[in-house]
Amino acid sequence: MIIGFDFHPRTRIVFGVNAVDRLGELAREVGAGKVLIVTDAGIVAAGHVERAKHALEATGLRVAVFDRVHENPTTRDVDECVQVARAEKIDTLIGLGGGSSLDTAKGCNFLLTNGGRMQDYWGVGKARKPMLPFIAVPTTAGTGSECQSAALIADEVTHQKMACLDPKAAAQIAVLDPTLTASQPRRVTACTGLDAIAHAVETVVTRKRNELSLLYSQEALRLTVNNLERVLDCPDDLEARAAMQWGAALAGMAIELSMLGAAHAAANPLTAHFGIVHGQAVGMMLPHVVCFNAEDRDARAGYRHAARYAGLREGSVEALVGRLQSLLQIAGMPPSLADCGVTSEVIPMLAAEAAAQWTATFNPRAMTAADFERLYWAALHP
Repeated sequence: MIIGFDFHPRTRIVFGVNAVDRLGELAREVGAGKVLIVTDAGIVAAGHVERAKHALEATGLRVAVFDRVHENPTTRDVDECVQVARAEKIDTLIGLGGGSSLDTAKGCNFLLTNGGRMQDYWGVGKARKPMLPFIAVPTTAGTGSECQSAALIADEVTHQKMACLDPKAAAQIAVLDPTLTASQPRRVTACTGLDAIAHAVETVVTRKRNELSLLYSQEALRLTVNNLERVLDCPDDLEARAAMQWGAALAGMAIELSMLGAAHAAANPLTAHFGIVHGQAVGMMLPHVVCFNAEDRDARAGYRHAARYAGLREGSVEALVGRLQSLLQIAGMPPSLADCGVTSEVIPMLAAEAAAQWTATFNPRAMTAADFERLYWAALHP
């Protein structure tokens, strides 16, 4: 079966060692005069903000910094960022950091240019006015947000994660510099790497997958599955870090075309209620989702292809699941949800919330709350 697609590349990718040092000239190319760097305190401490500021100011640009982004940003993070952006009268946004910083910068762009609240943009294509130029500079290899048009922002009150998608929110330029990922703690490298792998695995089988998304998924699988262990064992291995960063970006491109599935739908309630880091949560749920989806013939065939993309000689679903489980162990993840504080009593609540997640609708098998209960039980005591 031929599945059509409509793809318009929106983001220029500048990739290479020390590419961040070109930030000033690149910002000039998109018309920047005064820039707001959106980041977090850890990125400041690592020296990346100072390096970015130097590159920008060397070309005569004025620079302001918002460094109060939190992990899994909420509407409050975005509102505070908007206040700084308005006060500084900026004309260009730079997201510097992990997916949280990039999402906060995108969220700020929505409100700064179109007004209202983040909740107004939950869904697809709800911004009516043009947005400011946005440059994404990821310091992790995981979310692929630099190649996506979505801002993922949680409601400060309900903790519901909102996907706000609009082509205008995509970065004009993504700067991929593997040297920026070298400062990550091992756990951050592990969690973001598992997230990238989950993106690659899920995009292979979603209902929206197509010929182009599969090309991105294939290369993302090859790069991430074969380099996560290497980068965890040898954190100074810049080639492995470059492979992970490029693989994460390719997986982000696949998401833009094909969306995600049940593993991400199941992960979000775990993060909201138990504070389990997103990459860990999705990584822990992924093997169970693969086993569940593999009962569908087409999905099983897709996973077999995924196993081959990942370099597994056997090329079977069982080999893929085994490799995912081994990577969880190598990454130092807990063996069960019970080890993360999850109890059987909350499974119905988690399942109901997972079934309501947008990503669940793209899973190759239709998902009910009962199906998610089955997944959570499987992960509770594997």
